[in-house]
Amino acid sequence: MPQPLGRIIDELKREPSRTGSIVITVFGDAIVPRGGSVWLGTLLKFFEAIDIDSGVVRTAMSRLASDGWLEREKVGRNSFYRLTDNGRHTFAAATTHIYDSPPSDWTGRFELLLIGRAEDRDISRDALKNAGFGSPLPGVWVAPSGVPIPEEAASAIRLEVSAEDDSGRRLLRESWPLDRTAEAYLKFMRSFEPLRGWIGRRGRLSDEDAFTARVLLIHHYRRVVLRDPLLPAVLLPADWPGRAARGLCGEIYRGLLPASEQWLDRHGSNESGPLPPAGVELERRFGD
Repeated sequence: MPQPLGRIIDELKREPSRTGSIVITVFGDAIVPRGGSVWLGTLLKFFEAIDIDSGVVRTAMSRLASDGWLEREKVGRNSFYRLTDNGRHTFAAATTHIYDSPPSDWTGRFELLLIGRAEDRDISRDALKNAGFGSPLPGVWVAPSGVPIPEEAASAIRLEVSAEDDSGRRLLRESWPLDRTAEAYLKFMRSFEPLRGWIGRRGRLSDEDAFTARVLLIHHYRRVVLRDPLLPAVLLPADWPGRAARGLCGEIYRGLLPASEQWLDRHGSNESGPLPPAGVELERRFGD
């Protein structure tokens, strides 16, 4: 295992357990493009590579199923998992946010949602955050005009406002913790820049290491980018690190993709046998 990858794994082990979050990354990044269903044994083999015990993985899978993210199918003694309908809906929005280029045709206007009832706020909070909305005040949510409004917030009062005056810009500054997001991007780049350098020197990765690096790359990147509202460049500081972080992530991802897919070809399976090949949408990721 190359030293930069080993260092990233060591950093992961020093954090609180994020096994469930890594499972979600594996599904969204690698399994959904290849049919959506996977044998538990495939997941256990991956987690073995980063030294996470099978019992911890099984517990995380059970919790994700109980929380409505995954559904399990038993075939004989084997368990197979896929995302629930709700999980697929959430992933569709997250996939666009993670892999697609930020929109460049901003109109200068924002969606403003008002949610009065406390129970409606609780139901919609996570979905709105995942969709890219920020909140300056309880029950008030803001996003660039054109961002899809999740079904959980369908009952909200919807307005459209301008961000071109000082009041509008103040609203934006108070809706998202941009300083914390910028620091998280910088931390991501510090962690993964050595891996880009290692790959750039034509360092060879095994298929297993390539898949491990790919999953951990997206696991760390999505934790940052899903908190980023992807505001138009005109509203961001000139030195905003999100652009450089996306460039770094995309370059590493494309470098890892062929070998990581070969690992899935050999070790990935579902109820019908080997995982089907990925569609063209996989090749389009980070394609600016």
